[in-house]
Order: sequence, then structure tokens, then C-alpha cells
Amino acid sequence: MRVVGLLLALWVAPAGAAANAPTRIVSTAPSLTEILFALGLGERVVGVTTYCNYPEEARRVPRIGTYIQPNLETIVSLRPDLVVIESNPIRLRERLEGLGLRVMELDQRTVSDIFRAIERLGQASGVAEQARALEARIRAEFEEVERRVTGRPRRRTAFIVGRTPGALEGLIAVGSASYLNELIRLAGGENIFGAVAAPYPRVSLEEILARDPQVIIDMGEMGRASGLSEAEARRVVELWNRYGSITAVRERRVHAVTADLYVVPGPRMGQAARELARMLHPEAGL
Repeated sequence: MRVVGLLLALWVAPAGAAANAPTRIVSTAPSLTEILFALGLGERVVGVTTYCNYPEEARRVPRIGTYIQPNLETIVSLRPDLVVIESNPIRLRERLEGLGLRVMELDQRTVSDIFRAIERLGQASGVAEQARALEARIRAEFEEVERRVTGRPRRRTAFIVGRTPGALEGLIAVGSASYLNELIRLAGGENIFGAVAAPYPRVSLEEILARDPQVIIDMGEMGRASGLSEAEARRVVELWNRYGSITAVRERRVHAVTADLYVVPGPRMGQAARELARMLHPEAGL
């Protein structure tokens, strides 16, 4: 009888998990929206933030405000049976739970955190197999990048994620506590601000000159998702060309990029790592 009971429990558990899976999900961060769609849950997503623009289908989902200023009234009106949030400084979980909503709070500070977020969302939504497949795909992409850059010299890299428009002022760089720091290393780089504890520290132009990066990746204004025109990219490079003492400038390794791919931690991490490797090691043939 114990064996029969065990078999019955194993047979019933998946069905019960699927029955309890959420059918109306609100996402409060672009990264979580991307994960949900990558897991095939797009039809269940009933609310996303103003900045959730990928994939294309996410643009057609009702908006609930921003990550920092979500509209709680709008969220409640969507009747979600799950709200997924990133860890944040505005006590969003407590506020949502106070309204009687089911909340899943996820960390996405490191690559491991992101894989764990994929796993937890997959389990909670009854698509654990799809979550495992997504993780396997991203890991395979990482492995291909690592294979191509192994044995190549690590290039000192400055990744600028924000600054004053049209000027090399108000600079914000990637620090050690960002998942992008991990991707830079995976792609064959050495982050010149990799010893700075903050995820995105404010830095000065003088610090960059002193650390002399061999590659500069400049995202310019944070939050822009559309591509840069050739003229816009040239203007970014011209800003740095005034400082010919920087190795990256002399060797023409200043790259202008847009924010979307790099600052949204999630299913496109492998693609981001590949693009970083192309900039750091174009000779690798990626």
C-alpha cells in the first residue's frame, strides 16, 4: 500500500501544480517580462511596465507604470493571480501583499540569480521543463563564447551605462555587483571598475584616463532601446576621440551601443555575451 500511495502522490503532484499555476500574471520589470515570454507564458501576461518593449508582443500588453512608480490601482484592476517583481527599494512586495495579491520577488543581480529566477518562474507557472530548456540554451551560448575567447589576452574594459547627453560627464559605469561584470569577464575582458563594490558606480573621466581601458563600450543615455544611427554612433566616438592618451581611443576600440540588450538581465544574456566578445575580441570570429 505504501508503494501504491507513493505512486499516486507522484502522479497527482504535477496535475495539482498545473492546476494552481497562475493564468493572469503582472510583470513589474522588463527582465521578468522577457523571461515570461521566453517560457511561452506570453498569453498569461496581463500587465507590464512602461519600458517592457521586448519581445514585440509585450508592446501590446496593458501598462502598469514603471519599476519605481507602479500604479497599484491599475495592477489590482487587472485581477492578477501572480505579480512578479524584482527586489527593489520601494517595499513593493509588502504593498502588493497588503492588497491581497500573490507576489513572487526575484533577485537578478548575478548570472546565478537570473538562472534561479527562470527556474522559480518555470516551477510556479507549471512550465519547469521549458525553464530547464531555456537555461540550457543560455549556458550553451555562454560556453561557445568562452570557447572562442579562451587563451586570448583579457582586455581592460570600461562599460559606460549612463552619462550626461553629449558630454563625458555624470559618468556611470559597470561595477563588480552587476551581472554585466560577469559577462565582461566571460567575454574575455577585465572590467577596470571590477573592484568597485557598487553595481553601477559614478566615476570620473579622470579615473578612466588613469585606468587606461583598451576597450570602451559607451551606452550613452540609459534606457534607450532603439538602435543608434551611424551619425549618432560617430558622435559618441568623437566625444572620446578628444582623449588620445586612452589606449581604446588610439586603437579605435570605442563602441557605441544601445541599452536594451545589455541592461535587461534575462534570456538574451547569451546574445549580450556574444556581442561583448565581438567588441573585445573581433579576431575570435564570433
